[in-house]
Amino acid sequence: MATEVSKNSAAQTLVDKAPWTDEQGIAMKIYQITSLVFEVFILYLKMTCTWIYSYYQLFVPPEPKSVKGEIILITGAGHGMGRETALRFARLGGILVCVDINPTGNQTTVDMIKEEKGQAYRYECDVTNREAVLALGERVRREVGDVTMLINNAGIMPCKALRDTSEKEIRALFEVNIIAHFWLLQTFLPAMMERNHGHIVAMSSMAGVMGLRNLVPYCATKFAVRGMMEALHEELREDIRDYSGIKLTVICPYIVDTGLCKNPKIKFPSLLKIVTPDKAADDIVDAVRRNYYEITIPSSLYYINLFCRAMPRAVPLHLKDFLDSGLEAE
Repeated sequence: MATEVSKNSAAQTLVDKAPWTDEQGIAMKIYQITSLVFEVFILYLKMTCTWIYSYYQLFVPPEPKSVKGEIILITGAGHGMGRETALRFARLGGILVCVDINPTGNQTTVDMIKEEKGQAYRYECDVTNREAVLALGERVRREVGDVTMLINNAGIMPCKALRDTSEKEIRALFEVNIIAHFWLLQTFLPAMMERNHGHIVAMSSMAGVMGLRNLVPYCATKFAVRGMMEALHEELREDIRDYSGIKLTVICPYIVDTGLCKNPKIKFPSLLKIVTPDKAADDIVDAVRRNYYEITIPSSLYYINLFCRAMPRAVPLHLKDFLDSGLEAE
């Protein structure tokens, strides 16, 4: 009998509490919906303000930052864009660490910098060799200091149909054009993270934005560079520690006259000119000093690509066929 009374009392208690529980549930749902609406409104404000600010910066670019005293390591500094970029940063007061696998070209770059009263150090390194890159890092820290700007510029570009590209060439493309970036990042990024100060520059290409014939493996590596940098940006941005002082810049040049492009094909030379190393270096340095995340060279290709990407995939192919530019096989 006592057990039955106890059960009845418990049941009555649940019945008594039921209306209050329902009211609580309704109140909770209203609170959740209100919170969600508020969060969506804040999201809308943030996106709108950022959109407006981005357009403002389009017409009023940020002031270029100083690079005086920055220790700037450039791979592939022995010729072309690497050399021209090194010269420009040295003229702005940067301390250049010139890295190349070619000692003659690399020494020429260092000599040119020193002739202009700049500071430069020469190091030879096979950037595809992780142990060699780690050893390079130790030497540079000991002899120059912690690298604060890393410019991954070294690259190769065999130009031929995929069926004619050897296994060795494909492996070399990936080793130099993308895998080497990881060894250099793992070597030099930690010191930047410790100080929350630094700048990473990665050389992609317009071939990392759109696919081109005779460049299938090359395009794959340059698309990979952009993906790597985007993921790295998010890894640093979403970390609970503050890494806002580390900036990233992706460079996507059109055909640059560095000797890598043996047989360029351009239907309208006045519209799509081959970029000179001087012009490319000017744009690279400007992008770094203004902390731009990504640029194309020339800049007009950035907006043309955005416009074309908004179309159905088959539509911009007509424009591509009309322009009829690219690279013939070697």
